[in-house]
Amino acid sequence: MWAPAAESVSLALATGPDSPTSLHPMSRRDGGWWQLDTAPEGFDPTPADLRYGFSVDGSDVRPDPRSVRQPEGVHGLSALFTVDESVWTDSRWTGRDVRGAIVYELHLGTFTPDGTLDSAVARLDHLVELGVDFVELMPVNAFNGTHNWGYDGVGWYAVQESYGGPAALARFVDACHARGLGVVLDVVYNHLGPSGNHLPEFGPYLSAGTTSWGSSVNLDGPDSDEVRAFIAGTALRWFTEFHVDALRLDAVHALRDERAVHILEELAAATDSLSAELGRSLSLIAESDLNDPRLVLSRADGGHGLAAQWDDDIHHAIHAFVSGERQGYYGDFGSPGCLAKVLTGGFFHDGTYSSFRRRHHGRPIPTDLVPASALLAFTCNHDQVGNRAVGDRPSEYLDGGQLAIKAALVLLSPFTPMLFMGEEWGARTPFRYFTSHPEPELGRATAEGRRSEFAEHGWDRDDVPDPQDPETFERSKLDWSEPARPDHARLLGFYRSLIALRKAEPALHDPSFASVGAEFDEEAGWFAMRRGDWWVLVVPGETPVPLPRPLDVRLSWESLTPEGDSPGHNVIVGVEKT
Repeated sequence: MWAPAAESVSLALATGPDSPTSLHPMSRRDGGWWQLDTAPEGFDPTPADLRYGFSVDGSDVRPDPRSVRQPEGVHGLSALFTVDESVWTDSRWTGRDVRGAIVYELHLGTFTPDGTLDSAVARLDHLVELGVDFVELMPVNAFNGTHNWGYDGVGWYAVQESYGGPAALARFVDACHARGLGVVLDVVYNHLGPSGNHLPEFGPYLSAGTTSWGSSVNLDGPDSDEVRAFIAGTALRWFTEFHVDALRLDAVHALRDERAVHILEELAAATDSLSAELGRSLSLIAESDLNDPRLVLSRADGGHGLAAQWDDDIHHAIHAFVSGERQGYYGDFGSPGCLAKVLTGGFFHDGTYSSFRRRHHGRPIPTDLVPASALLAFTCNHDQVGNRAVGDRPSEYLDGGQLAIKAALVLLSPFTPMLFMGEEWGARTPFRYFTSHPEPELGRATAEGRRSEFAEHGWDRDDVPDPQDPETFERSKLDWSEPARPDHARLLGFYRSLIALRKAEPALHDPSFASVGAEFDEEAGWFAMRRGDWWVLVVPGETPVPLPRPLDVRLSWESLTPEGDSPGHNVIVGVEKT
């Protein structure tokens, strides 16, 4: 146990979750570590119901900061856990590069009615038939309560019990690998949740700085070496013990680190080293709003060397162009020129003035050094849906043709496409912001904060769902009867065709920026993304327009529209005739 400022530390043992604990003094070692010199008399570490914790300076017993299982929740005692090696059938799995793959983001609690890892396995074949390559799980770390988005985690080494715990995660990963699917795990290292965070009682895990979500993690202050080792330990453990293939690092712009070697560079180097040791591909993906290409520049070129990063500018440019929305951070986006710039350069704000931030923002991507596939593109994700006031999906306010346009621009781009669960059939269920804080005062503060935030932007406070209301969570669950209905099935078929075409045609999975071009005629009413001889022609208006080039049409939304119905907005995919 690491507790550098402690005067005394005791190990607490209990034979079961409701049994009394016995305290056993530990001895100080170098570097602020404490160790039990001899095993307690009669101690047996094998029972499954064994529980343990630590008392620092005579305080209340707390769970192990490195606990791998919290059966009674984040305030309870810790349990031992080791992955049963017999679960693994993936000995031939060598992984795959996440760049250029099809990624599918999902929230375990709302992906299926039961909301568990085991129930999610039953839906993996749907993803295989769709053409998905990677399943990305929103955070599964232990948090207080039964359900939330996962970003309130406090047990960074543990798996949430309501999802099935660590044994279920191992079964899920093995089931994915058996179907040829890689697994991306969303992890949060920039802050801890508001309930159950006992780390400050053990040591200086947090700094005096703050982020939008609370205290910063101590990455560069005194005693930060062990804090960084704590983070690296959990990151690498997902790769080794749970066979995970990639990590999505939440909001890395909130990682306050002024060291010469940034924590991201340190993690990337350790991941690359482990990848070589294990002989399988491992990847780190950053979420960042910095528009800083150094995240994905190689370390040889002065970057951090991560494999990929989410790119909000691509989402904003496509969404604003198709939907016409211009509120908030969409204000600078929406024109054909903006869309063309993003498709060919990756960022719109690359040193330009951001009216939302009221300052200049970003820097250009060196497209000769960074492949376009290092950027993840999406029509929506958990943030872009769930952080709308009522959690409404694009399918609630866009027609089928508009959804098809967005899908084609993402799936046939040179970027790495990511889908959000249910997007592929135009799910009509919302994805709302939900919490289950057991503390009434925290629940009330969360709900009030949410309503006040959107009231400032003109929403009626009464229209904003209460995150603590169980119905807010239940309404966010996918309806798996929808894909069989005609309108949903039509869109699902279009998604499948787009993914199959991308994988079949080399020009459409070329990962370079050199492989993409853009043309448009605002007056005539069309926009085109070019990939070699392939054209993705977008008609964002209601009126058909003549083709700017003779095309051998392979796919179009109009061709899927029932006879007698107006296709409305249209997208046409084809090869230029020579």
